[in-house]
Amino acid sequence: MLYELARPLLFALDPETAHNLTLHGLHYAGKLLPAAEPEPASTVEVMGLRFPNRIGLAAGLDKNGEAIDGLARLGFGFLEIGTITPRPQPGNPRPRMFRLPEAKAIINRMGFNNHGVDVLLAHVRAAKYRGILGINIGKNFDTPIERAADDYLACLDKVYALASYVTVNISSPNTKNLRQLQGESELDELLGRLKAAQTRLAEQHGRYVPLTLKIAPDLDDAQVGSIADALRRHRIDGVIATNTTIARDKVQGIAHGNEQGGLSGAPVFEASTAVVRKLAAALAGELPIIAAGGVLEGSQARAKLDAGAALVQIYSGLIYRGPALVPECVRATAS
Repeated sequence: MLYELARPLLFALDPETAHNLTLHGLHYAGKLLPAAEPEPASTVEVMGLRFPNRIGLAAGLDKNGEAIDGLARLGFGFLEIGTITPRPQPGNPRPRMFRLPEAKAIINRMGFNNHGVDVLLAHVRAAKYRGILGINIGKNFDTPIERAADDYLACLDKVYALASYVTVNISSPNTKNLRQLQGESELDELLGRLKAAQTRLAEQHGRYVPLTLKIAPDLDDAQVGSIADALRRHRIDGVIATNTTIARDKVQGIAHGNEQGGLSGAPVFEASTAVVRKLAAALAGELPIIAAGGVLEGSQARAKLDAGAALVQIYSGLIYRGPALVPECVRATAS
């Protein structure tokens, strides 16, 4: 109800300004209000972790971990923060975020703007939240693509001790050449190095932190099959399907529909769910799928599970539906 009143005010602002204002509000809510419990549901074990419900926050909303405690109050079963890079970077020039209300969609070309991994870790340490926390890692924009693995390894090394799981983001369309890492040989090398580092860090810290890979929706059947083979071969613990899309067929003729960047929200639902379905067939239950993309109501979260996902993440849906989307999705996926 409160969000229905606040949304017209937020939508009157520039999208990035509204985003930052919302984050500040959540930050102070987390600091001033007592901790809250996740929305009740049957717990589910995925990647060796016990999730209090199946609905999580997708990466991108809280890049620097500034509002962890406030976001936890919304009832999520898990949170994912980032994408974070080894060094701070400003991202792409503004404007870089656009609402498409007719399509219940967002286009962003943020470009991994963040304050760097050390700042994020300071925020994680200061948070009261003790639930499942994923940390999403990426590469700096000025790191050559052939040295991208160095950035991922640097981030993994730093976040390992504080993360419940770590997501390797190779699918943002807003960092030049990043999606090349989804290619067969590039992915094979990256996953091999990450798995070796994970094994070393597990011994060093005395705990095993799962690794997940976040992939794009803009993949053909052969690419999905190749990625599934690589995930199995390197014993990666999970896969997040999917990131934003570069396709524009669902937003033709809509204001801002031709802006460069990644499209999220309602128009990506079908494509991202199709990737989940193909991955589920290719993986045959060998590792879990976390579904993300276009969930704006509980029935769509349920559809992700029916397609083969074990968990579901939301982000753009919150912009259009507000916090009420979380308990609605929890109820729809509880059985």
